[in-house]
Amino acid sequence: MQLIRTIRVLCLLVIITGPVLAQELKWAKNGESIWREEEGAIVAYQVKDNQRTVKVTAAALTPQDSSLPLDISDFSFTPDEKYLLVFTNTRRVWRYHTRGDYWLYDLTAGKLRQLGKSLPEASLMFTKISPDGTKAAYVSGHNLYVEDLAGGKTEKLTQDGSRRFINGTFDWAYEEEFSCRDGFRWSPDSKSIAYWQIDARSIRDFLMIDNTDSIYSFTIPVEYPKAGESPSACRVGIVSLQSKKTTWMQVPGDPRQHYIPRMEWLPGKNELVIQQLNRKQNTSRLMRCLPSGKVETIYTEQDEAWIDVKSRWDNDDITGWDWIQDGRAFVWVSEKDGWRHLYSISADGKKEQLLTPGDYDVINIARIDEKDNVIYIHASPENATQQYLYKVPLSGGPAERVTPANQPGTHKYDVSPGGQYAMHVFENHALAPVSERITLPDHKGLSGKDLGAEAAKAAARQSPVHFFQVTTEDGVTMDGWMTRPADFDSTKKYPVVFYVYGEPAGCTVKDGFGDGRNFLYEGDMSADGYIYISLDNRGTPAPKGRTWRKSIYRKIGRLNARDQAMAAKEILKWPYVDKDRIAVWGWSGGGSMTLNLLFQYPEIYKTGIAVAAVAQQLTYDNIYQERYMGLPQENRQDFIDGSPLTYARNLQGKLLYIHGTGDDNVHYQNAELLVNELIKHKKIFQFMPYPNRTHSISEGEGTFEHLSALYTHFLKENCAPGGK
Repeated sequence: MQLIRTIRVLCLLVIITGPVLAQELKWAKNGESIWREEEGAIVAYQVKDNQRTVKVTAAALTPQDSSLPLDISDFSFTPDEKYLLVFTNTRRVWRYHTRGDYWLYDLTAGKLRQLGKSLPEASLMFTKISPDGTKAAYVSGHNLYVEDLAGGKTEKLTQDGSRRFINGTFDWAYEEEFSCRDGFRWSPDSKSIAYWQIDARSIRDFLMIDNTDSIYSFTIPVEYPKAGESPSACRVGIVSLQSKKTTWMQVPGDPRQHYIPRMEWLPGKNELVIQQLNRKQNTSRLMRCLPSGKVETIYTEQDEAWIDVKSRWDNDDITGWDWIQDGRAFVWVSEKDGWRHLYSISADGKKEQLLTPGDYDVINIARIDEKDNVIYIHASPENATQQYLYKVPLSGGPAERVTPANQPGTHKYDVSPGGQYAMHVFENHALAPVSERITLPDHKGLSGKDLGAEAAKAAARQSPVHFFQVTTEDGVTMDGWMTRPADFDSTKKYPVVFYVYGEPAGCTVKDGFGDGRNFLYEGDMSADGYIYISLDNRGTPAPKGRTWRKSIYRKIGRLNARDQAMAAKEILKWPYVDKDRIAVWGWSGGGSMTLNLLFQYPEIYKTGIAVAAVAQQLTYDNIYQERYMGLPQENRQDFIDGSPLTYARNLQGKLLYIHGTGDDNVHYQNAELLVNELIKHKKIFQFMPYPNRTHSISEGEGTFEHLSALYTHFLKENCAPGGK
């Protein structure tokens, strides 16, 4: 639901306090080396022996009117490695720094120059060099531009862009819920550009009030489609660089009642393939689009709940279409047989083959290696809290584990082009992340590290974090982690603090370093005498099959809350748990869960701290809320029944509610709705608004320190630590 991308993956402090657009590992085209920025220079490290070579010096990346090299936020090479594109002087757009200045360095001529220099400072977005290396395209001011690299001439390809009429990028909801940001693609022949156009002119503005930056308050408008409101109209067009005219794809249906979350060119062809989702997001159609605008549906899929898009299972990335066989087929992900599996689909959609048979989920694709006829995937068939590298034949077949058996935990692999190397990162609840360079498919380390030995040493240190499972009276078995007090005495009774999230946007129970650590708590919860627990209920995106994930459809706020409460009910039977000192807390979706648990199950939860929660589901954006709850026009009661506001009258315990007044994601409106309802029922509670802070509550001097102190003081005062 209301989980922003920066909080969605768990509430890590580094994520909450400063979101930036994540950078992928920079592999050289041949897969033999990795590019990095170091002190203003671009260097290459050979994977085989870690030998370092300076590719572009800091001096070369120093503008003529400056004594310092460019402050590089991101960079990329053209495929022929003749040009280096540098992103600098960045600005934040909603969640990420996607706007700034771009500089181009010609490695052959040894020249550095700024692109789009005639346009406003830090206004360029998603600059890309054409496949033939002669032009650059970018978005500025919601319009698409092309610049000739030889002569520097800049031409405007769209003329009508504005805050509400967006060319080449996306509105708030598309970015937040589909991870759609980069909204244009060069054609393979470099003669045209395909792009999205979002018409948000019919979307009502939600007005946020700024009371702190001026003597007179002012409003900040955000075009924000609430649940039940029609989305922005969306269409895809192809603009010719020669004529500057756009041909619009004739996608069937009302453009305000569907979404187009993916679009790419077919390899080597002047044709597009797009994905269209209906308003409910339970019907997906893949369409082939001709330059004339004619559209043909080639593949259709339906689900009784919802269909996830690529960004939901592939690290928030919508780009690329996983083509194989020189564009004659592509790899597709579907849950239609009950598990998240890979399929090979012919380009015309007529032939389909299951590639990953078995009762397990593919978490995501690490690399498709056609040369060796293998697909590397992340999966964990035996333990949903962990993640390993597997390989399956590109022709289909059983999955074979590649990760060594003596490294239990969570593994991430960035596999090189060509598939002969990978950067491997391994962690678990006892082991801080360690990395190594490996060869594939033998998983031979090149860094001189013995990660199996390191894992064994970490395990011997006896981490305070323990993983467990609990089965509720409803027959639901949930994974959880727990930390006990440092001086734990089983004859005493201790308070329990539950950390919750529980919605389809994220899990909290993963075997990774940092489990059991409460980033908001000022001090050491274990040393102070708390039992700290987190559980993943049904509906969270754990690799446990479609039924686990989609059982929550139209039941957010009810099914997930019941799972959490029934699990807590079992935990309260443990002899060392003090049933009178039970606390719960969470942020965003976890804030909503906290309120629902405190209000719906007051006999269990005595203290709650809710941060930036959705109090009324009808206030949140349509893409997220309708995906998981349906349309309010058809089943409005489900939205009401899942909203904490409905149950606020039942508050019996102690509540601290926290919200930033400048939250453009979960609007501060939710706080006032909740406060009004609690006042109505004469409920006593504590409330802390943070002026002009966003959903992360990270802005302003001293903010985090204050939030941490407030959180800790309230918890200790109302759920006292220590054994009794």
